[in-house]
Amino acid sequence: MFKILGERLQATFKKLRGKGKLTEQDVTETLREVRMALLEADVNLKVVRDFVAAVKERAIGQEVFESLTPGQHVIKIVHEELIKLLGGSASRINLSANPPSVLMLVGLQGSGKTTQAGKLARLLRKSGRHPLLVACDIYRPAAIDQLETLGRQLDIPVFSMRESKNAVEIARLAKENAMRQGRDLVIIDTAGRLHIDERLMQELKDIYTAVQPHEVLLVVDGMTGQDAVTVAESFDKALSIDGIIMTKLDGDARGGAALSIKAVTGKPIKYIGVGEKLDALEVFHPERMASRILGMGDVLSLIEKAEEVFDVKRAAELERKLRSQTFTLEDFLGQLQQMRNIGPLDQLLGMIPGLAQAQQLKGLQLDERELKRVEAMIFSMTTKERQRPEIIDGSRRKRIALGSGTSVQDVNRLLKQFEQSRKMMKAMTDMGKRGGKKSKFPLV
Repeated sequence: MFKILGERLQATFKKLRGKGKLTEQDVTETLREVRMALLEADVNLKVVRDFVAAVKERAIGQEVFESLTPGQHVIKIVHEELIKLLGGSASRINLSANPPSVLMLVGLQGSGKTTQAGKLARLLRKSGRHPLLVACDIYRPAAIDQLETLGRQLDIPVFSMRESKNAVEIARLAKENAMRQGRDLVIIDTAGRLHIDERLMQELKDIYTAVQPHEVLLVVDGMTGQDAVTVAESFDKALSIDGIIMTKLDGDARGGAALSIKAVTGKPIKYIGVGEKLDALEVFHPERMASRILGMGDVLSLIEKAEEVFDVKRAAELERKLRSQTFTLEDFLGQLQQMRNIGPLDQLLGMIPGLAQAQQLKGLQLDERELKRVEAMIFSMTTKERQRPEIIDGSRRKRIALGSGTSVQDVNRLLKQFEQSRKMMKAMTDMGKRGGKKSKFPLV
């Protein structure tokens, strides 16, 4: 996500490296490139103008902090303005002190409301809630089936009335059912249309009146760019939405909708969809996202993801092995398998300060097929070879390739990746042990 914008901005700020003093012309030229980068990312024109003007006003004529170079000072200002543009701070949903809390998901057909309803129920259940999913999309074929399938996968109950053609009645009865069953959270999946129309909006207004939801969340497809902003404006005008769930942000290399929608509508992005799996829904943190765009990493999100899947004792053992230089290919395979559970490797690298720009890691991917190839090669090794990869000579490599159905080049590539990973992980472990401080603005 934001790949194109991030690369353009990072390349722009690298030009400021080493400059002891910035002139007004330097700032103007830098901001001209920032402006072009934002426009190419499909950010709203007025938003771009306001953003550039705000940065320029702060960057010119201000005293530079003693701890920052002039280049770092400009990056600091851009970082802070990006955070403002993205919403300032994470915006949590409003849950009632008197259950059940009712969340109403709205949006156009195809935006992913039904899937996001399931993802949101799963996410909020982790915080101790007891959700009930409600199937109020009575028009789209198989919509009820889809929600019930999600409910079974997540072990979350679904309220549906297949014979009813009255979405308002379904929503009202679902809320009553939740109260009887002790469910403290009701998530209503409403019907969408291919276009915004009066019939759609009236039905949504009627549901709103019947159940008085605590939050109306608009689900929009981030890959539709400025169309998503237009949809948000229309829904907010008709229904007064409380926040936005932006889907498919992992597939949007530009990110114009995410950068425009808060400034244009005044409504915050509350959650982002970053994949197809049911755990691929995250709380939206403007500061973390701004840091990732500028190549500063997002260590907090990485830690949160890792804590969900990593075993503490195993992590401590891994650190011991790295320090004692006994990290083996078996350990390497175990780490790959755990990283697969966290998410795509390119996303993880973008969360580590400095690694997002590392040229030797560009294009590094970890998909299911590649992992199976790695597993096959490691399982074709002897125990001694896994523990001491340095003994794997030419004849051993041929044998491993033959046994795993791969080529010698594949084995060579695996051994090289293993050595690079061992060095990188050892360096990160040593850096954590020293506790040395590095600049938050690594680009200059």
